[in-house]
Amino acid sequence: MQQVVILGATGSIGSSTLSVIAQHPDKYSVLAVSANTDVEKLKDICKRVSPQVAILSGLKPCSNLTAEFEALKTQLLFGEQALCDMAAHPNCDVVMAAIVGAAGLPSSLAAANAGKKVLLANKESLVIAGELFLNAVIENKAQLLPIDSEHNAIFQCLPQNFKRSHLAESGIRKVLLTGSGGPFRNVPLDELEHKTPEQAVAHPNWTMGKKISVDSATMMNKGLELIEACHLFGLKAKDVEVVIHPQSVIHSMVSYIDGSVIAQMGQPDMRTPIGYGLAWPERIETGVEPLDFFAVSQLDFEQPDLNRYPCLGLAYRAFELGGTAPAALNAANEISVAAFLQNRIKFTDIAKVNQFVLEEVVVQAVESLEQLLMVDQTARKMASKYIETMVI
Repeated sequence: MQQVVILGATGSIGSSTLSVIAQHPDKYSVLAVSANTDVEKLKDICKRVSPQVAILSGLKPCSNLTAEFEALKTQLLFGEQALCDMAAHPNCDVVMAAIVGAAGLPSSLAAANAGKKVLLANKESLVIAGELFLNAVIENKAQLLPIDSEHNAIFQCLPQNFKRSHLAESGIRKVLLTGSGGPFRNVPLDELEHKTPEQAVAHPNWTMGKKISVDSATMMNKGLELIEACHLFGLKAKDVEVVIHPQSVIHSMVSYIDGSVIAQMGQPDMRTPIGYGLAWPERIETGVEPLDFFAVSQLDFEQPDLNRYPCLGLAYRAFELGGTAPAALNAANEISVAAFLQNRIKFTDIAKVNQFVLEEVVVQAVESLEQLLMVDQTARKMASKYIETMVI
């Protein structure tokens, strides 16, 4: 019986994780769950799965809330430090790191430092911290399994003896990172600035949170995934090719020097990579229907247009700059996407804000988590001030 801590339990990844765990009560139990401020959703989860601990990381201690959760036989903790404490808890076997954005980095790093099995759905941990995070995994003998569907797919397509940074020795020519292209793939370029938050979050294939849905529309998500893939598998940017695949059936591919291309395919359902991560190296039932090839009937592929997706180009640039540049870009993007969702800037302004910060920020070599968090805050302030100068 493996004890699982789900950080970000009220989001789409958390819900899918709970769904998979519910199908295997003999294999997994939920030790702890967390939310930022969503009390009611967290209470509902506690009623269903009876975790020992629940965390409200975005709220200060409240005796009334503590009593409500005690009635559910769950201890309630508050604040961000509680996330790190539970990620490193002695009784924890597996940590699902599914907190969105930079906020998920400290707890993901705490799990790595504690030598846990880390199911990483928080791509920002690697985008921001990169080698710092991976060094913690290696030094503490943690087990890192990617949960993003694309990176999970790459992991499944790699040879069993694959070692980071050894593509040629593994016979690999290139990694093909697929993405749907989002809801505006065929929208004329001059109409993009008029697109609304409601239109941007209407992803054609996946059910996701608002922030990552907007990232899909700008393809910043693919840019962040490019950086994540390079860190995870020891790749250079030239080793990764982004491919638009509107059906979202092929989740990523690996091209080999003998001409072979191995693809991981399946329904666009996050329960597949979650189940793979939980049970690896075995496989378990997830509740996902098998792929019906006759229903799919057609698979299309396109090269991304950087005029349509300038955020993707910015991510390539940030990775080339290295150091703290990806952390700054990620911070700027979180601020610009939030402003767009609040109707404070146009859809096309997201890339403008991100570019401004990437060009203005001072890039440093990465030295510590504290330094990265300072860079994150600096970039957020720069982005916020720049947004104040914009007129919708």
